[in-house]
Amino acid sequence: MYDYFNGKLVVKAPTHVILDVGGIGYHIHISLTTYSQIKDQEQCKLYISFQVREDAQTLYGFATEGERQLFNHLISVSGIGPNTGRMMLSSITPEEIQSAIINGQVQIIQKIKGIGPKSAQRVILELQDKLKKQGPDTLIPLPLAKQSVPEEALTALVMLGFGKPQAEKVLNSLAASDAEQTVEQLIKAALKRL
Repeated sequence: MYDYFNGKLVVKAPTHVILDVGGIGYHIHISLTTYSQIKDQEQCKLYISFQVREDAQTLYGFATEGERQLFNHLISVSGIGPNTGRMMLSSITPEEIQSAIINGQVQIIQKIKGIGPKSAQRVILELQDKLKKQGPDTLIPLPLAKQSVPEEALTALVMLGFGKPQAEKVLNSLAASDAEQTVEQLIKAALKRL
């Protein structure tokens, strides 16, 4: 529903902020990782994960798109709710979590408060393949510079759920055969091969 909020930071605390966006103050829960990145800013942009429950509608904000993506992966695991996901991202960096999941390091995940051995194993079991498919650089922020046609097509295919290495290979072969294709043409051609 919401992708990001960009506004003035009215209140900053290690667990939440109040962000004034167009005269409306949004109470947004954040991780310590995000807090460390925005604590010196007056204005900021937070990527939002909007969580709806029977008794609450809660906004979780992240300084980077990669951290939000990892948070959404974590809360997709049964037994890991938004508060536990935020606790995980506050305890160790998103890069450390991703590396621990990909490498099957149960003991690192288990050290996080509120995560027992069974939960740690479940997180690794359910997310290991997803994170391996996305590649190790998914937590690196996307460059703001204009992407080339193949890069834009690759981004779209990864967002559609295709593995980055596989999509990259197909796109490279398509771009080599016809360098004048538009993004749409390249994506359509790649979809036929994937």
